[in-house]
Amino acid sequence: MTLALGHRLFFAILLSAIAMAVVELELVRWKLFEDTPRSPKNIEVDRLGDLATAVSTQYRQHHDWSFLPADYPTRKVWLRDELTRLQAGAKGEGGVVPSPILGYRIGLLDKDKRYLAGAVANRVMIAFASIDTIERSIAADDKVIGYLVDARPQNPADELAVAFLLDQQGNLAFVAAISVLLSALVAALLAANFRRPINQLVDGVRQLEGARFDARLAIRRSDELGKLADSFNHLAARLQDTERSRQHWVADTSHELRTPLSVLRGQMEALQDGIRPTTPENMAIMLRQIHSLTKLVDELYELASADIGQLEYDKTSCDVWTLVDETLKSFSEKFQTAGLAATIGEPPAHSTVHCDVERIRQVLTNLFENCARYTAAGGRIDVNGAVVGDELRIMIDDSAPGVAEASLDRLGERFFRVESSRNRQFGGTGLGLSLSRQILQAHAGCLEFAASPLGGLRATVVLKLQASQ
Repeated sequence: MTLALGHRLFFAILLSAIAMAVVELELVRWKLFEDTPRSPKNIEVDRLGDLATAVSTQYRQHHDWSFLPADYPTRKVWLRDELTRLQAGAKGEGGVVPSPILGYRIGLLDKDKRYLAGAVANRVMIAFASIDTIERSIAADDKVIGYLVDARPQNPADELAVAFLLDQQGNLAFVAAISVLLSALVAALLAANFRRPINQLVDGVRQLEGARFDARLAIRRSDELGKLADSFNHLAARLQDTERSRQHWVADTSHELRTPLSVLRGQMEALQDGIRPTTPENMAIMLRQIHSLTKLVDELYELASADIGQLEYDKTSCDVWTLVDETLKSFSEKFQTAGLAATIGEPPAHSTVHCDVERIRQVLTNLFENCARYTAAGGRIDVNGAVVGDELRIMIDDSAPGVAEASLDRLGERFFRVESSRNRQFGGTGLGLSLSRQILQAHAGCLEFAASPLGGLRATVVLKLQASQ
């Protein structure tokens, strides 16, 4: 059987409290027994026989125990008073007075050994105080009618301590019971205080298992459980955002695939029905849609590989500024066709980066492609580089149209497009910037966006410089 954490905590606290109580009682017993002055050994005159005879006589007179006092407090001292009366004026052998403590250490039981009077040590007290008990039977008309029980310490010098413990055993038992109950109450409250938030955490985890990512814990604590609840809420929020992104991702992907497929299907059905002739021009239209689908699938595959860390990188030392210059020159014809002027600034002081050359070229190609696609004719593109600390920053500025400030933070999200002239009519899928961000993050860099002083968009590629040898 597996105990719950709350039950374990409860029993741990309760057993600790009981152990402390036992230790404290043991210290009390040791203090009583060890610090009791050791008087010379007394030679007691055994008055138990006389007491047994006196009790037996009264029993025969009344034929039962009805002569005993009715209430417990009086019964407790009755046997002591009877012994005192019998010992009055009596002296033991050698003129030694019998011990006055004897009356505090004897009790009276009936034939079935049920309590009748005096002080009878219970089993716990017998074990706790190392007490020896001696029973002396009481007979009447040749029948045993009861017993006198004498509680004797193993060390005669400890009889006063034993007498005290026997006299107070009821009070000690009451205090012990109250202590255990209070300890149990405190343990239960403390266990509940920990078990309640733990149960809430378990319920929250089960909700997450059931894909209920809107689950939150209303736990307000300043301890470790409170921190754990806060971490759970943050995790649930992240999972909810991830699930929402996944749903958007699936919806956007299906939407992007549907458009070229629909065009391709329409073209093929038109050819099949003879509506359109099978000409090189019509075949070229279908081929463009196939290329569009191929590019989209390739980008999706690369993004998925980057997400799970399986996008391969072959890193080596590279002068990135030279790579920027080469890539920009490769776009000169496309910029000229789009009516754009491109310029590049002075090379930075240091531009050597440990990177995958082809992947960084892919990032630059994507950014220049966006400039050519979205910048209005007659505009310009400026490329500049700077070293800031241990980072190389490559700024690519284009002219109008610009991007609204509210949309800057979303650039690089998958399938996100700005609702302006920078839209899908120019053929973009919105995956290129997302893949570029993934590539730069794998190089311990990043891709930043801001408004360009030319009136368009500034894209900044940030890469860690290779340390000088």
